[in-house]
Amino acid sequence: MKIHTTVLSGLVVIDSELFSDHRGSFTRLFCSRELASVLGARQVVQTNRSVTYACGAVRGLHYQHPPYAEMKLVRCLRGSIWDVAVDLRVGSPTFLCWHAEELSVDNARMMVIPEGFAHGFQTLEENSEIFYQHTAFYAPSAEGGIAWNDPILDIHWPLPVVDLSIRDSSHLLLTSSFSGIYA
Repeated sequence: MKIHTTVLSGLVVIDSELFSDHRGSFTRLFCSRELASVLGARQVVQTNRSVTYACGAVRGLHYQHPPYAEMKLVRCLRGSIWDVAVDLRVGSPTFLCWHAEELSVDNARMMVIPEGFAHGFQTLEENSEIFYQHTAFYAPSAEGGIAWNDPILDIHWPLPVVDLSIRDSSHLLLTSSFSGIYA
């Protein structure tokens, strides 16, 4: 696994080696030893899978408030997505900046999103399947969200948005009084 830093401190992209032959392919999805510098003392405590049927659908932007803030390790197992992380950390020099990566089964790339970030994605293909690993358990009382089309963030989604959940379409826009979350 090759770890690449981004301009957003703590947000990294992992390239995994893909081995292919006439039978198919093999990719290591997780290795605590190889990811020790990223994970630190954290442990993966929950794994989730999502399948999104429509191309152009957006899920997010989601985060959890402390003390339930979580690191997310995100991979695409089928199809492809445009994965977005937004820095919401109080006092961060990159506060409200975002970074996006295309994740697909073909590029075997993973985005590691630290605590204090919001996360969302747009499907670039129908029936895209996402695999998440989390370092904190889901806590409904601690969940937060930001509107996918917030003008303060000015995220440039690659496709027209065709499908949003009721929950995601009801996230509020940021205001000038939003000072971030503690990670």
